[in-house]
Amino acid sequence: MTSEIQAAARQTEQGVISKSLFAYAIFYGGMVCIAGVLGNKQVALGPLAVEAGIFAFLLLVVTSSAVAELHGRSTANRLVLIGFIPLLVSLFLTLAVLALPAASEMDPERLGAFETMMMGTPRIWLGGILAYGISTLLNVTIFSRLRGKGTGGGALLWVRSAIASSLSQIVDTLIFITIAFYGVFPIAELLAGQMLAKVVLSLLLVPPLVQVLVSVGRKLDSKAI
Repeated sequence: MTSEIQAAARQTEQGVISKSLFAYAIFYGGMVCIAGVLGNKQVALGPLAVEAGIFAFLLLVVTSSAVAELHGRSTANRLVLIGFIPLLVSLFLTLAVLALPAASEMDPERLGAFETMMMGTPRIWLGGILAYGISTLLNVTIFSRLRGKGTGGGALLWVRSAIASSLSQIVDTLIFITIAFYGVFPIAELLAGQMLAKVVLSLLLVPPLVQVLVSVGRKLDSKAI
């Protein structure tokens, strides 16, 4: 399996993009943009309450982990860094649209709802950007380091995915909530609740989804173009 990753890395360095990397890069860019929008809703999952953007963010973790498994850590890190492009462009586009005057025909209630959903404070935007970059790169690092020289298949892949995603989600929550809300209101209870919810979701959802994307990616790359 290590030889497969090395071969994929050489192809990437030579400018040849595999079908799995192409497909997952497009998917990754979409999840980067939609995560912030979904985060405007709080959802109840039994006793747990979490902002809905976590589902898109977990898919970022899943995709970057799958790319690390298929194409190596350096390629996955580049994917994360390139993800800043759609993230920042969507942010600036949002600010531009909010600054433009609304058409007179637009329903005021609809306009108010749109502005409420899309507006955010600079602290929230900064917290989201920093949390995205640091926690996702951390996930790739932990996931790849735990791989070592093993094959990365079966239960080992599930264990690495669970550990990496759980730790990265704790860091993500700590960074975002501290930057966005520290000093605005007490954050200890919010931190504990969000960390618990995100770790539980990471343990339940990330390992099987990483396994699926790795399997699909290998099938895509094994087929002739």
